[in-house]
Amino acid sequence: MSPETASGPPPGDPAPWRRFWPLALLLGGLGLAYGTGLHRVLSFDVLAEHRAMLAGWVAARPVATALAYALAYVVVVTFSLPGGAVMSLAGGFLFGTWLGTALIVPAATAGACLLFLGARHALGRTLAERGGETLARISAALRRDGFWYLLSLRLLPVVPFWLANLAPALAGMPLRSFALATAIGIIPGSAVYAGIGAGLGAVFDRGGQPDLSLILSPGILLPLIGLAGLSLLGAWARRRRA
Repeated sequence: MSPETASGPPPGDPAPWRRFWPLALLLGGLGLAYGTGLHRVLSFDVLAEHRAMLAGWVAARPVATALAYALAYVVVVTFSLPGGAVMSLAGGFLFGTWLGTALIVPAATAGACLLFLGARHALGRTLAERGGETLARISAALRRDGFWYLLSLRLLPVVPFWLANLAPALAGMPLRSFALATAIGIIPGSAVYAGIGAGLGAVFDRGGQPDLSLILSPGILLPLIGLAGLSLLGAWARRRRA
C-alpha cells in the first residue's frame, strides 16, 4: 500500500466533504425553504396583503428596511428560490423605481456570485477532470469572451437566471467577468420590473394583477435585443483582433 493510499487524498486534494459542503448548504437551504413553505411567501398575493405593514416599515426605518430587503434578495438568488420577479416588484413598490433598481442590481449580483462560487467549488474540479477537450475549449472561450456572451444572456432573459449562474461556473468562467457581466446586464430588466412595481399601489387598489408582459412589449424588448446584439458584436470584434 502506497503512502498516499494509507493516508488518504494527496496533498492539495481536499476531502470530498470540503469540496461539496457549499453544494450541500445550497440544497439544504432550498429544501428548508420548500419544507417550511417559505417559497409561498414570495408571491404577489402576499405582497398585496402586507403592503401597508411593509410601507410602514419603510417610513419608520428606511435604511434598515432597505438593507433587510437587499439581504432577502441575496438569499432568494443564492438559493434559486422562486419569486425573483416578486422581489423586484417589491423593490419598486417600496423604494421607487431608481432606488429599487439600485438595491436590486447589487443584491442580485451578490446572490448570483455566491451561487457561482458554491457550484464552482463543489463541482468545478470534477468537471474539469472529466470534461475532456470539449469542456477545455468551452472554458477557453469563456475566459476569452465570456463577459460578452453572459452579458447578452443577462440583457435578454431567455435563459433562467439560476441556469445562467451555474453554467459559467461549471465551464470555468472567471468570477470577475461573471460579476461584471451580471451587474451590467441586469440593470435594464431590473429597472423595468422596479418601474412596474412603483405603480403597484394603483393595481392593489383595483384588486388586479401586475402586467409583467410589459417587458415583452416592442418598446422594451427591441432595445434589449439591440443591446444584446452589440454585446455579441463585441465578442466577434475581440476574436477578430485576436
